[in-house]
Amino acid sequence: MNNNHGTDHHDSVIRRAFYRSLVAIGVLLLIAGSIAWLLRHEQPDTPVDTARIAAPILQESPAEPSPAVVTFTDISTAAGIDFVHTSGSYGEKLMPEAMGSGVAFLDYDNDGDQDLLLVNSDWFPGHARGQEALPALYRNDGNGKFTDVTRAAGLAFHCFGMGIAAGDYDNDGWTDLYFTALGSNHLFRNRQGRFTEVTAASRTGGPAEEWSTAAAFLDIDLDGDLDLFVGNYIEWSRETDLKIDFRVTGLGRAIGAPNHFFGTSNRMYRNDGDGTFTDISASSGIVVHNSSGVSETGKALAVAPVDYDHDGLTDLFVANDTTRNFLYHNLGNGKFEEIGVMEGIAYDRNGKSTGAMGIDSAWFRNDRDLGLGIGNFANEMSSLYVTTDGHAPFADEAVLEGFGPASRLALTFGLFFFDYDLDGRLDLFQANGHLETEINLVQPSQTYAQPAQLFWNCGAACRSRFRLVGNPGDLAQPMVGRGAAFADIDGDGDLDIAIAQNNRRAVLLRNDLPPGNHWLRVQLEGQQSNRNAIGAELELVAGGVTQRRQVMPTRSYLSQVELPVTFGLGSNDRIESLQIRWPGGQTQTVAVDQVDTLLHVRQDSASDTGQANPK
Repeated sequence: MNNNHGTDHHDSVIRRAFYRSLVAIGVLLLIAGSIAWLLRHEQPDTPVDTARIAAPILQESPAEPSPAVVTFTDISTAAGIDFVHTSGSYGEKLMPEAMGSGVAFLDYDNDGDQDLLLVNSDWFPGHARGQEALPALYRNDGNGKFTDVTRAAGLAFHCFGMGIAAGDYDNDGWTDLYFTALGSNHLFRNRQGRFTEVTAASRTGGPAEEWSTAAAFLDIDLDGDLDLFVGNYIEWSRETDLKIDFRVTGLGRAIGAPNHFFGTSNRMYRNDGDGTFTDISASSGIVVHNSSGVSETGKALAVAPVDYDHDGLTDLFVANDTTRNFLYHNLGNGKFEEIGVMEGIAYDRNGKSTGAMGIDSAWFRNDRDLGLGIGNFANEMSSLYVTTDGHAPFADEAVLEGFGPASRLALTFGLFFFDYDLDGRLDLFQANGHLETEINLVQPSQTYAQPAQLFWNCGAACRSRFRLVGNPGDLAQPMVGRGAAFADIDGDGDLDIAIAQNNRRAVLLRNDLPPGNHWLRVQLEGQQSNRNAIGAELELVAGGVTQRRQVMPTRSYLSQVELPVTFGLGSNDRIESLQIRWPGGQTQTVAVDQVDTLLHVRQDSASDTGQANPK
């Protein structure tokens, strides 16, 4: 049980004792008064000695700190971001048109700046096409300006896009892209800044009838190259959707609920190291079977890869929409076992499945406890599963940590941890938005466009660790939020946000954090491990506090964040230690003599120590 809960319990005991004392005093006074009245009427008045009983003083709790003043400014137009998402809607209220798509930050041209990629959907076959529906790649000049390079970079292609995974699968130093879709998926190899589709040659397209959503590059077998996990949603077709004819009283036909559709199985592709992948979904345990040998399907919308049990192997947490969440425990040698129920993340605190959308994991308390945040459907609190003393099983502590109640009304898609104010504690962000354009007509508490939510991590000194930031600037504008990601787009150390809206323009928000807090950004380059160092863990000690981070771009909903890892340092201007555990288990201690900079660290094959080079 956490310290905040212990403090709450202690205060509650004091309050109960105080009120009981007042009641006891009142009873004593009443008895004394009754006795005095009887004596006054039955005996002559005589002097009576009385004693004053002082009531206990209830001590007020000390004032808790307030969130740092921060403003997120919508710079989309000024920065040159003019992307508008195409949902393909034409009046039939088909489920795919409401789900939106993802966003990714990556340095596609290796110039040191974080570029922006936005996934697009498409028009349904047989219906009139509006504006051309293409994904959009914007090159960052490092000074707050972006240029659309989609066609020049070779990404002018059509698909009903959903999610994106970014990773250097061939270890040539250039980040490649994998698009998930309703229909076949697409793998693009990055050839020094220009992309070439290699889906067929790599054998990663998947069946044309599948609806793929979340995807992640990770090294499941520690052989030094990136394998590929692909999450699949539901068995869907236009004919089935129309036949179900989902309706809401007062609205008529509405977007269908996922519990009206059958679930599907996810896929795992093993990287064979020669540009091809092998589908090992069944043999690896990614296709789940119960004790009777019957396949158990999910409805995956997001995935969080992390080594939750500290055995050096990356595990997979999968957020399933209206079915139990999965935890694929990595057993090594490309084998997994699904143990979500046993480890406490399959259901909510009431033992029910939720409408799970986005997901992320982090050591948000700056201790050994891992937290798993999941954004859920409207009128369901977001979940915050946490280990105890660094070990599973998990328990949902969203209410205890102050995060749950404020998240209940929102319909949350994108969700991630990041340190927006650079104070050394990881905060929480949610991108929200409903599925139904006219939901407010039948549910007054709901709107189609909803403000995003930013939760400040107050630390262990506060009764509730996460507190909703009341005035975060343009972040509070109503949006139909779907995918969301973060990156430092302008080199000032703080983290900016991109949000993909469904059937609307994308939003780029600059973090205008006032100067004051120090920071350190670290970018790793693997040598024996994969080039991106995906899966590496970093431990930084400053001011006696240990912060832990993981190199993992796959976060949120259908999205990817930047590869560099950001540590907020608060007022600390000195790093006591920085240690890296590379995929495969090698540890490397890095000497750091400068803050407020980006360090590039290359994996050292000769020893367990290394030097960092400021960039």
